[in-house]
Amino acid sequence: MSPDLKLLVWSTVLTLIQAVIAVFGAMLQVGLPALAGNRANLPALEGWAGRAQRAHRNMLENLLLFAVLVLVAQAAGKANATTAVGAQLFFWARLAYVPIYLIGIPWLRTGAWAVSVVGLVLIFLELV
Repeated sequence: MSPDLKLLVWSTVLTLIQAVIAVFGAMLQVGLPALAGNRANLPALEGWAGRAQRAHRNMLENLLLFAVLVLVAQAAGKANATTAVGAQLFFWARLAYVPIYLIGIPWLRTGAWAVSVVGLVLIFLELV
């Protein structure tokens, strides 16, 4: 398996871990019965639980972009050292993003996100 595909798998695992963290935070704030129900009229999550939920949603949005780029690069035979570096930048920046966002460090969070976007751009540039 190529480095790009391995990092796609690990990014998916990271997304799952973020989902578990977000659910745990929500459970602490609104309780398991509310989450097990139809989730109508749930209050907005606050503090780290709200940040965990937003971080997870952001990862879902970015994972889609990453997956498309990595899979197209693989299918087109364009995966190379540059796409591997792009995948590494994406994964490690997204891994750093989680605790940075949970702790609540705004500009550092934005910096980690920007590094992940640079990774996406590197992969994209190999496709055009």
